[in-house]
Amino acid sequence: MRIAFTGGNGKAGRHIVPWLRERGHRVLNLDLNAPQEPDNLSVDLTDSGQVFNALSSLSGFDELDRPEVPKFDAVVHFAALARILIQPDNETFRVNTLSTYNILEAAVKLGIPKVIFASSETTYGICFAQGEVKPDYLPVDEEHPVVPHDSYAMSKVCNEACGRSFQARSGIDVYGLRINNVIAPEEYASDFPAYMADPSLRRRNIFAYIDVRDLGQMVEKCLETDGLGYEVFNVANDDLSVELTNAEVRSRFYDGVPLRREMGEAETFYSNRKAKEMLGFQPAHSWREVLG
Repeated sequence: MRIAFTGGNGKAGRHIVPWLRERGHRVLNLDLNAPQEPDNLSVDLTDSGQVFNALSSLSGFDELDRPEVPKFDAVVHFAALARILIQPDNETFRVNTLSTYNILEAAVKLGIPKVIFASSETTYGICFAQGEVKPDYLPVDEEHPVVPHDSYAMSKVCNEACGRSFQARSGIDVYGLRINNVIAPEEYASDFPAYMADPSLRRRNIFAYIDVRDLGQMVEKCLETDGLGYEVFNVANDDLSVELTNAEVRSRFYDGVPLRREMGEAETFYSNRKAKEMLGFQPAHSWREVLG
């Protein structure tokens, strides 16, 4: 496929763009800080004109030999201010909402048939809440209310509303990925021992995580699956990010939170069942491979 990928220089993008290219996809990285190298384009996604231009652009010099510029098959939109406390709250909201609106609008008007965009675990209102907020029920699935308190999560909820609206008016496929805490392979050895010693460090992430390699698989599953219209999917690995059992975590951190179904001993509280059933997503990695 010919894919425009925004945010290829970010934490997830640095892994996923090469992963997609290794699988035969042609990927043009659109990033504000893109290097001056082939298959990269420096773009300010908050500028509508730049976005329209980039999404109708050549992917490389070799395409000059074609009779016309080919159309992108899909846009994967991961570029964003990645959390609160990078820039002021209003700027976080502005950048994240405006860039996503511009991507969706340009994709629809240019006839690009699929947009996959990064939403977030934060939409559930737990990660960046002031004080402690517990889930309404466990496991947290895509039907759980999204009532965030912070500017980053608010921007992601607004982006989901825009995605639903652009899909309704165009009929293209728009898939939102509510991505949990992204973990690169080297972070298991560097970060996870602290989580074993103090499980409370994972409370704001609902004790979940997503290996960046499995996030790449999720993106490819979305690219391969057509015709779903508008959908949102939780994206997480199968197991908890702490050494405690599911029951032990519930006892220590989720007393009084209703359990909607029986859960496995190490099963994630951030349900990935919908992605498995609708897309065939099957995470292949775990911190246990490194830490035992």
